[in-house]
Amino acid sequence: MVTVEEFRRAQRAEGPATIMAIGTANPANCLDQSTYADYYFRVTNNEHKTELKNKFNRICEKTTIKKRYMHLTEELLKENPGLGTYDAPSFNARQEMLVVEIPKLGKEAALEAIKEWGQPKSKITHLVFCTSGGVDMPGADYQLAKIMGLNLSVKRVIVYQQGCFAGGTALRLAKDLAENNKGARVLVVCSEIMVNLFRGPCENLSSLVAQALFGDGAAAMIVGSDPIPRVEKPLYEMFSAGQTIVMGSDGAIHGPIRENGTLVQIGKDVPSHFANNIEGILVEAFKPLGITDWNSIFWIAHPGGPAIIDQVEAKLGLNPEKMHASRHVLAEYGNMQSACVLFILDEMRKKSAKEGLNTTGEGLEWGVLFGLGPGLTVETVVLHSLATV
Repeated sequence: MVTVEEFRRAQRAEGPATIMAIGTANPANCLDQSTYADYYFRVTNNEHKTELKNKFNRICEKTTIKKRYMHLTEELLKENPGLGTYDAPSFNARQEMLVVEIPKLGKEAALEAIKEWGQPKSKITHLVFCTSGGVDMPGADYQLAKIMGLNLSVKRVIVYQQGCFAGGTALRLAKDLAENNKGARVLVVCSEIMVNLFRGPCENLSSLVAQALFGDGAAAMIVGSDPIPRVEKPLYEMFSAGQTIVMGSDGAIHGPIRENGTLVQIGKDVPSHFANNIEGILVEAFKPLGITDWNSIFWIAHPGGPAIIDQVEAKLGLNPEKMHASRHVLAEYGNMQSACVLFILDEMRKKSAKEGLNTTGEGLEWGVLFGLGPGLTVETVVLHSLATV
């Protein structure tokens, strides 16, 4: 006989949750940002709106994005002309694409993560799936489990329609699952395809910014505690995780779902809202470690746009190299919502290895991951970078 306390203690892991592997995937269709205005106005049959096109071209330049990947091709837009208008009812056509393609893209990233992990998929005990599109029953988590052939007993959690901060949410959930279920191996998948956001041009600035900013991508991770020595190779430990609502920011980012898709509205004060509140969140998160120098840690910050990165950098007095990984992912992929922070982590550990640094955090021991998004909501994960050797 055992006591309830002994039984409960035996169910929990001994060590902290660790990120053991990362995989990423993008659609094959890649679009050059420098020529995107020409492409966008042509495929939406709006080439006659030259003044609006010139305005959109300037917006594209300011994003600092070089290229983006999109599931939507010119052929698909010809087959579904309602997607290329601003306000035509087109939700059914968008939904039919998303419920199929979001799990498929997630599968590509998941297979990459599992390959790096080196263990059979039968050892995955939990699945956390995150997406901002394709809401359906059964959900994308169920569809992914089926097409991947995961155990029918895999324990699933889905995070729907939360936007850009949700990559941090998925990691926070994975941390709790891994640390409170001994032997758990959590597959985290963030799969984002922006079909719901695409529409023809209009004078609304927020709509034009959305057309210039968002891209498609999926990222996956294997998370678990107590890694098996010489079998599993952890990259980062998750020391703590939390969520904060930025006071006074109601309505700053709004995304109502209508018959013509998701209508993203982004307020001009979004960068300053984040910049003015980040330090207080950092102080609280790093108080247990006694860290107050924000240049002494590595940074995984969601690149909602260049203005957010610039203002956070200026407010905290960060050295330019601190946001290198975030700026790189924004430039090479655009804003992929929840998947972005996982792409940035992948970029950081690869850059660290390429430069022969002694940890996956560009030679630093401690770092922070910020998911920033609607609400306004900030997800904060304190990371402990592990040795590369």
